[in-house]
Amino acid sequence: MSDPPASEAAPPAVPAPAEKKISPAELKKQKAAEKQARRAQQKAEPPAHQQQGPATKQKDSKQPPKDDRSRPLPVRRRASQSNVPVPKDVKKEPKKEVKQVGLFFSHLYSQPRQHSVVGASKDVHPAILALGLQYSSYVICGSTARMVAMLLAFKAVIESYQTPVGTSLARHLTSHHLSPQIDFLRSCRPLSISMGNAIRWLKDIIIKIDPSTPEAEAKREMLEEIDNFIRDRVTAAGQLISGYAVKKIEAGDVILTYGSSSIVEQSILRAHREGIPFSVIVVDSKPLFEGKQLSRKLANHGLKVRYYLITGASHAVKDATKVFLGAHAMMSNGRLYSRVGAALVSMLASSQSLPVIVLCESVKFTERVALDSIVGNEVAPAEELLSESEREALLPLKPLLPQSLRKGDEVEDTKPETGDVLKWIEGSENLQMLQVLYDVTPAEYIDMVITEYGSLPPSSVPVVHRLSTNT
Repeated sequence: MSDPPASEAAPPAVPAPAEKKISPAELKKQKAAEKQARRAQQKAEPPAHQQQGPATKQKDSKQPPKDDRSRPLPVRRRASQSNVPVPKDVKKEPKKEVKQVGLFFSHLYSQPRQHSVVGASKDVHPAILALGLQYSSYVICGSTARMVAMLLAFKAVIESYQTPVGTSLARHLTSHHLSPQIDFLRSCRPLSISMGNAIRWLKDIIIKIDPSTPEAEAKREMLEEIDNFIRDRVTAAGQLISGYAVKKIEAGDVILTYGSSSIVEQSILRAHREGIPFSVIVVDSKPLFEGKQLSRKLANHGLKVRYYLITGASHAVKDATKVFLGAHAMMSNGRLYSRVGAALVSMLASSQSLPVIVLCESVKFTERVALDSIVGNEVAPAEELLSESEREALLPLKPLLPQSLRKGDEVEDTKPETGDVLKWIEGSENLQMLQVLYDVTPAEYIDMVITEYGSLPPSSVPVVHRLSTNT
């Protein structure tokens, strides 16, 4: 058999097609597709810890496989928390009700009164420390006396002051040196209206000091300004007011006054020195009994004095011809802000058609308006309401007290002390003691206000206040 020809035996070789080049975009898509395929394969295959034996698979085939997302997340605990599970039924102890203090005057109990130098700032001057303790113990009590004592103490503060390097006296003295002194005085007892006016006046004087003025000269000028303020607004004003008040006292008058006022005392003694024959009725109330001191002073000067407590005020006004009252402040709406009980005396005098005359320096005038004595007032410590003799009188009542108030006594036969009476009151849920120091007298019960600018009606108080602050 002959071989086929070469052309028929082997077909001609076809050349291989050239490889197609892949662009970068296509390569990127290819890699993304491969990545998605791998993820799909991993999701389809069960994890290694879920691959179980045939018996287990048969048992668990009834339940659908659970995804990891359906499992509850572990509870995170802080390092301070223990791993002991918290019981579900925990009986909560009933909250102990806090005894409400002051009822309507509870907003006035926000800051306790300072009775010692403990906790005072190191920046407080020794003269201010001593003065603050005199305020809290009522050694210096009247609003005018407190203002004058404060200004004299500020003189000692200014004398010992030295301006730090890199600062000016006008800026540093007010904000860094005077502010701690004022804060301490406020913590001992709330500032009076006249004290607030004097502080604003002093700050205005300090701000107006020329920075180029030497420190020694600036301090000397401030001390002179304080002396002039006391002379003009207190001493000279008191002499002018007493001169106007003496003209209102006639022979045979019976002047009724309440509590103790330095300007009223000055006016009565001046009228007595001028030889006017008249007598005085002093109405007083607890806890300070300031009227006792006034009665003693007037009697020592030869005046005829009758002394009543506030419970006998309705009888005292029947024998009086005029009423002279001091003032803690005169409000812009013509109302008198004075020692608690002054409003009662004014209303009783008005019912008897007696003229009520208020003696008040213009430094006690304010732009504030007072409609009642609840929004703003001063609350004194409640324990001052009961004197030592009154506490002793209550000691025999100990056997009548409920057992809850006597549970602190370890020995029942021990003799109670006067301090225990205050503990009984504090422990009682239904008994509270409240002592406010001031009340507000409506303008319709005041006939005249005598100031260093003359006699004027209560409606003219804001005019005089603007006149006194602009001069």
